[in-house]
Amino acid sequence: MQSTRILEHTVPRGSLVFLLLLVGSAAAAADEPGTAATNSKVENAVVKVFATIRGPDLGKPWTKQAPAEITGSGVVIEGRRILTNAHMVLYATQVDIQANQAGDKLSAKVVAVAPGIDLAILKLDDDSFFETHPPLPRATALPKIRDAVLAYGYPTGGASLSITKGIVSRIEYAPYNFSTAGLRIQIDAAINPGNSGGAAVAGDKMIGLAFSRAGGDTQNIGYIIPNDEIDLFLRDIADGRYDGKPALQDDLQTLENPTLRRFLKLDKSIAGVVVHRPYGSEAGYPLKEWDVITHIDATPIDDQGMVLLNGDLRVWFQYRVQQAVKNGKVPLTIVREGKSLLVQVPVTVYRPRLIPEPHGEYPSYFIYGPLVFEKVTTLFASGIASNNGVAMRLAFLDSPLVTKFGASPDANRDELVVIAAPIFPGALAKGYSNPFGAVVQSINGQPVRSLSHLVGLLRDLKDELVVFDFAGRSNESIVLSRAEVLAKTEGILADNGVRAQGSDDVMAVWRQKPAN
Repeated sequence: MQSTRILEHTVPRGSLVFLLLLVGSAAAAADEPGTAATNSKVENAVVKVFATIRGPDLGKPWTKQAPAEITGSGVVIEGRRILTNAHMVLYATQVDIQANQAGDKLSAKVVAVAPGIDLAILKLDDDSFFETHPPLPRATALPKIRDAVLAYGYPTGGASLSITKGIVSRIEYAPYNFSTAGLRIQIDAAINPGNSGGAAVAGDKMIGLAFSRAGGDTQNIGYIIPNDEIDLFLRDIADGRYDGKPALQDDLQTLENPTLRRFLKLDKSIAGVVVHRPYGSEAGYPLKEWDVITHIDATPIDDQGMVLLNGDLRVWFQYRVQQAVKNGKVPLTIVREGKSLLVQVPVTVYRPRLIPEPHGEYPSYFIYGPLVFEKVTTLFASGIASNNGVAMRLAFLDSPLVTKFGASPDANRDELVVIAAPIFPGALAKGYSNPFGAVVQSINGQPVRSLSHLVGLLRDLKDELVVFDFAGRSNESIVLSRAEVLAKTEGILADNGVRAQGSDDVMAVWRQKPAN
């Protein structure tokens, strides 16, 4: 009321309403995320990231793809570091950053990267940058649904910093890629290419890092990695190495179906998830088929496998693993044959796969005469099967690239080895069809366990002829003369511009003395 009286004495009465509206708007702006002071701090902390990327060449594992220039965003955090997305700097040969309204670019290097959760840390060669660009404060609690949020970044279409406004529309535990899941915040602020790695701010603090947007025909659906996941990543890399996110690897199913409950003879008071297939098959593994997991640590699990956070948010119970894990184990309460038990279940950061995910490394390969062998990763398998027609053909031919995509190593194989390039032309290859994409089954009847095993077999072989057999249907065998291959491989490499017969890891095996 005091403000009103002052206005009445200093302005014409007709202007009073207008000025009152201005005062009210200013007061409201103080409650909005991103006041002028806050905006200035955020704009000072958000940087543009420039990266030169040279990814693996799926058809020529001995080389790399042509350089590609990409741009994105990053944000200054504590410890004189810049946080950005892993996909921005994975396979980067050069990285630079540029501050808002600055004319110079500063050289940076990648010191930690987590492709699974899409986070990376950059350090600058010129550390004095951080004296004028302090870290952006980060919230310690999750935002609430409908909280206002501002997304800062450098999307394509312009050179200056962009700010888009929206609200938090969803928080859930969701997959980030094949084997990594985590908490994810959905916002309706526009997240476009180039926004990746920018800060999402609510109030005066950063609540997460922009990393993707929904595809297809959807509009204004963007995703950010919350501080909870960022903090877990930063704690992991504190020792200078990224290990990965801990997770339960057991196959589970919900307990919603009433007939399933009757089959398990469960009391109505029991809620949880059912162990469908335990990860460990040994007798001492703490979980058994048909166990019902009712609690993780002291947190109850409902029949959909969800736990309650902050009193009003339900997420998949695996989210609690990263808080409850201790010494590589998670305490679970289970019901088995009507009895409640407390068990300590081991967790792992990576589940061994016949087709593993690459973590920023280039493929391992070996060239033997006209054939190029490579260790199969998800990058190769998904690339070769990205075409629906090719995928259906591979499935029809019973190719392990499709049928073993999610399988674990077994007694016969540690990994898959594939012919990774078209056969090099010449006399050695005369009459053979193109074996590109064929998975090696055996050499002279000896099953191939891995690429290193294949190289060891070829190194130790004394037979005159080398017979390669391949998995699946309709793959012809390839028979080569061992002496001719040894005599002609160097010439084949030279003719095709290949500098090294294999990657360093397998060449170390090739150069070892043959086993007796």
